[in-house]
Amino acid sequence: MITREFPPEPGGISYYVYNLSKKLTEKGHKVTVITRGSIANSLMEETIDNVRVIHAPFFPVYPLHLWIHGIFVNRLVKLLESEFDIVHLHSPIVPVIKTSLPKITTVHTPMKIDAEHHEIIDFYSLAERLQCSVFYPPEESKLFKASKSLTAVSFSVANELKTYGLDPKKITVLGNGVDERTFTPLYSRKSNEQYVLFTGVLRARKGLSDLLECAEYVCALYPGVRFIICGTGPFYGNLDREVQRRRMNENFILLGHVKRDRLIWLYQNATVHCVPSHYEGLPTVLLEAMSCGIPVVATDVGGNKEAITTGVNGFLVPPKAPKVMGKTILRLLKDAELRTRVGKAARRTIEEHYTWDKIADKTLLCYEKVL
Repeated sequence: MITREFPPEPGGISYYVYNLSKKLTEKGHKVTVITRGSIANSLMEETIDNVRVIHAPFFPVYPLHLWIHGIFVNRLVKLLESEFDIVHLHSPIVPVIKTSLPKITTVHTPMKIDAEHHEIIDFYSLAERLQCSVFYPPEESKLFKASKSLTAVSFSVANELKTYGLDPKKITVLGNGVDERTFTPLYSRKSNEQYVLFTGVLRARKGLSDLLECAEYVCALYPGVRFIICGTGPFYGNLDREVQRRRMNENFILLGHVKRDRLIWLYQNATVHCVPSHYEGLPTVLLEAMSCGIPVVATDVGGNKEAITTGVNGFLVPPKAPKVMGKTILRLLKDAELRTRVGKAARRTIEEHYTWDKIADKTLLCYEKVL
């Protein structure tokens, strides 16, 4: 497998590749992951949970980083080619691979669509926008064309690939997954505090400004609740300044990066989990919260609406509508029976459709078709 990120690097793709690789090894397959390394750790190799991980050199020389990294990755693939049966790439921001082996690409986010939702707030976000809209899409098109099979993490992502001239009906939707044995509900909560939880990378398009406005509305009517924000990212500074300006620092808590054990505890004891994004594929954090039996309030975008049926296993609200989101959160804060019913249904949804065992089986069927 080839990916731009792998644990301990955070990110949805990082844990997707990790969990899928781990599950495939449990099913008797050998998996090698090639990911980004650094200048200092050239071609570092390690084994993580029986998965062989090789870190190819990566030089952060934007916008040439992908091409430079691709030279090293291609050399590595050529050297090890006889050991592999298939090459599975996870897009976006991975190099085009030249090999005679069959290639499968799983699309997590199409860059042409992703670029439309990039707000420019500083030089870093400007560089990202240029990368997404100008430099990477031509390489992405080459990657799709060279792949024997294309898969996607949600039907919404498959449909977005029409912008590349692709037929969504020919794209296999694998879905996203969650480790349901790790992200489990608590039968008795260890915290009596009511709080709304957000987890993820802090970017403007994640709807964090909307969430702050929502929190202001909710806390005015329900003063005891706190909004706990877990994660880091380019929007952290902007969000922190706005929290201070609105004097919301007692109710809107920025925890920054949170270790996994602590994160799971926060999921399990949350009253509500919130996904206020303007754009998504099918976010891992949404599935993690559902797996913990927590009611989720999410915007009606991307793959969110594939996992959630409003009033049954969660709630969907319009994007960029903080007051509507606030009213839904207030309803859940005040109704323990509703939270319990929706949370149990959310957990059932995960067990039936979004476990890594199910995602791995779908992936293996794709492998069999191209071999």
